Amino acid sequence: MNYKMHPVYFLVITLAKAVTKAIFHTKVINKDKLIQDKTCIYVANHQSFLDPPLIGQLFEDEVYFLARKTLMNHPVMEYALPRLNVIPIDQERPDPGSILKVLRTVRQGKSIVIFPEGSRCEDGQMHDAMPGIGLILGRLADIPVQPIRIEGAYDCLPPHRSTIKLRPITLSVGDPIPFTAEELKARGREGQLAIGRKIMDAIKALPLQP
Repeated sequence: MNYKMHPVYFLVITLAKAVTKAIFHTKVINKDKLIQDKTCIYVANHQSFLDPPLIGQLFEDEVYFLARKTLMNHPVMEYALPRLNVIPIDQERPDPGSILKVLRTVRQGKSIVIFPEGSRCEDGQMHDAMPGIGLILGRLADIPVQPIRIEGAYDCLPPHRSTIKLRPITLSVGDPIPFTAEELKARGREGQLAIGRKIMDAIKALPLQP
């Protein structure tokens, strides 16, 4: 057991590793590109509740996840999510406390996973990023931002269904997104949305075949 991990996190990730390999036959493209030797911000499209464990099982060490603040409204989620390294945040209107917690987590050398769309897609397609992602990245300009594309998780467990179907899943890892200093310094909603568009374009461009 990795004693750095919370037992709940370790259990979920261990199960995720077994399930993704044995049941979903998950294919990972360009896994050798995955940054694991330094702090990183990973950005991925959001298709399903399966997405966090799918991404978490890629890593040897623990990572942190940003999630919708409203998920904490359920008592079970309120107990479990902090133990799964989840940081709740309103990406549409981020509050200072949440932003500070994210910045503090990254500055402590911990990598985080962000789903820029803010919530699971309802139609299986990628959508625009919430402006909050630009606000966060603008304050972490020295941290690499690596895109990961998820394909197939929507077919397994879309938002409107509670039962899982067995379908193949593909994860595709890309090179870090090359932001300029000017892009990350941009202020206002339009500047933040421009950062979000660049992120989603980078995710969409990732291949689904080796």
